[in-house]
Amino acid sequence: MLDDLQDQAQRSMADYWAIAVRRRWWILLPLFVCWAAVWSGSWLLPSTYQSDALILVEQQKVPEQYVVPNVTVGLQDRLQSLTQQILSRTRLQATIDRFHLYPKRTGLSGLLESGDPVEQMRKDIQIDLVQPPGHPNELTAFKIRYSTGSPELAQKVNSELTSLFIDENLKSQEALSEGTTAFLANELAAARAKLEEQEAKVRAFKAQHLGDLPSQLETNVQILSGLQAQLQSTQRGLDGAKQQKLYLESLLQQYRSVQGAQTTPDSATTPPDALGKQLQDLHRKLAEARSVYTDNYPDVVALKDEIAKTEKLKKQIEDQIASNRDADQSEDDSKSPEGTPAGTPTTMMQIQSQLKANQLEIQNYQQREKILESQISTYQARLNLTPATEQQMAEISRGYEESKSNYNSLLQKQMQSQLATSLENRQQGETFRLIDPASLPERPSAPNHLLVSLGGLAAGLAVGCGLVALLEIINVRVWHESELEGLVPVRVLVGIPHLGTPGEQGQVAKRLWMERGAVAAMFILMLAGNVYVFLKG
Repeated sequence: MLDDLQDQAQRSMADYWAIAVRRRWWILLPLFVCWAAVWSGSWLLPSTYQSDALILVEQQKVPEQYVVPNVTVGLQDRLQSLTQQILSRTRLQATIDRFHLYPKRTGLSGLLESGDPVEQMRKDIQIDLVQPPGHPNELTAFKIRYSTGSPELAQKVNSELTSLFIDENLKSQEALSEGTTAFLANELAAARAKLEEQEAKVRAFKAQHLGDLPSQLETNVQILSGLQAQLQSTQRGLDGAKQQKLYLESLLQQYRSVQGAQTTPDSATTPPDALGKQLQDLHRKLAEARSVYTDNYPDVVALKDEIAKTEKLKKQIEDQIASNRDADQSEDDSKSPEGTPAGTPTTMMQIQSQLKANQLEIQNYQQREKILESQISTYQARLNLTPATEQQMAEISRGYEESKSNYNSLLQKQMQSQLATSLENRQQGETFRLIDPASLPERPSAPNHLLVSLGGLAAGLAVGCGLVALLEIINVRVWHESELEGLVPVRVLVGIPHLGTPGEQGQVAKRLWMERGAVAAMFILMLAGNVYVFLKG
């Protein structure tokens, strides 16, 4: 079964080849005629020359870690914006008028061209992005192509377009950078005014609440602690002065009793004995105080002073008594009319003067105590107001800190923007640099005569095959025994071949050589034509 199918497939290919051989002129003639017509017509079409220019996008020359650029638009978006600006009607019309492009034509070429020169020029301009090898998503350059009928004109117009792109990019970069700097300057002025307003509010609040501000809390606590310590010291001094007053009053009373004892011989207690007893009590109190406090404690110091004064007074009284006794023995007229020793009034005057000084000291202590209590009340009131003031201060400071942060941020951005603008003005930022100037085309880019010629061959082959298929469908004939077996139910017994005369055989041979010559001529012409268009371009 497989052998039968292979035989049938071989017979089918043979049948097709037989049809091609039999209808060879129906294939060759349309093939040659179509090719010749298309090949000849391609030379009637106007030639178009294309000029190319390559522009590289250079990054800024100063590292971005030092100067941050103001313009961060991608190359594709920026190129699209530049293309819309340069391909605008105004720009293109100026270029058309300058180079006298797209004059009005008559005839067939005038019908094929569009009526709007600007639209036609837009079609002739082509911009392609260039990707570096190994970096498919990175765009670092782009090509500008312009096509027209003259190679010199294509080069000039493409040079003009290249200059427009470079100049427009430079102007656009500078305008965007300067616009950013101006915008930041306006925002900075508004932020400065707001910051000054917040600073005025803070100053007014601090002036109104001077003394009870949160920042003065620690100082107020320290001052209050110092005032309380001073008050305690003053109160201790006042207590000591009052004790000294009681002591001096008792001492004065005792001294007065001494005067009476000197006039009364049987007096049992003398002033020195009383002072000695008082000194014993003071020493006992001092010992008790030392067991609890140090020697620098105010009570211990006061007891020491009182003991020293008492010992001094006791010594003075003893010296006075001894002096009086010596005076009684030496002179009788040394006594006063009341029988008092002559030196006694001097001692009493000393005690009285000390008592007056003690009273003045008590008054000073009391006045100092009132002043300290008033100051303590003032600072306690400040401390009580501090929490409420702190809350109000936090609300005011929040607005001030926000304004200050915004101002500092805008100030830093403005400085960076000014650096970037200066960089753009010096043409040190991201710029377009011409790598390949507009080229002078040597061959036309269109029409592609080789492609047109091959297209004519393909069209002729298609027409010839179509005619052969049509003839095979219309003109039905039996050409082989196998076809007859499919039509007649009987078998073919004998096939009679064509028997030609010698004259007919000569004509057949002559016609065969003529056909071969014609086929060779056609193939030579088609080959020569294709080689010519390939070499000429």
